[in-house]
Amino acid sequence: MSNKAAKPPVKPDNLADQIGTKVVRKLKARRHGTPGIWFGMGMMGLIGWSVATPTLLGVALGMWLDKHFPGKHPWTLALLMAGLVLGCVNAWMWVAKEDKAMHQQDEEDNDE
Repeated sequence: MSNKAAKPPVKPDNLADQIGTKVVRKLKARRHGTPGIWFGMGMMGLIGWSVATPTLLGVALGMWLDKHFPGKHPWTLALLMAGLVLGCVNAWMWVAKEDKAMHQQDEEDNDE
């Protein structure tokens, strides 16, 4: 006699429910697919450009202002920082929106 406890037999309707759940999960996985490496690289590029674009625009505007309206303080540095902050906030909001959409999709999938 072994020391292992015998598992209770699975009821047929419970087994059918388990199989049904696994089938639904497998069909959802096929429908949505798993994002590949290129998807991740694309997202990193998109986030990078959402930070770089406002930063470069701030530098360009600052250089133009420094050339046409010279003053005591350089516009280029101030607008570089403003563009960088704006770009980071933009990227943060975009990532938060995508994260929220992914969690909502997971919740909807679990509810089905």
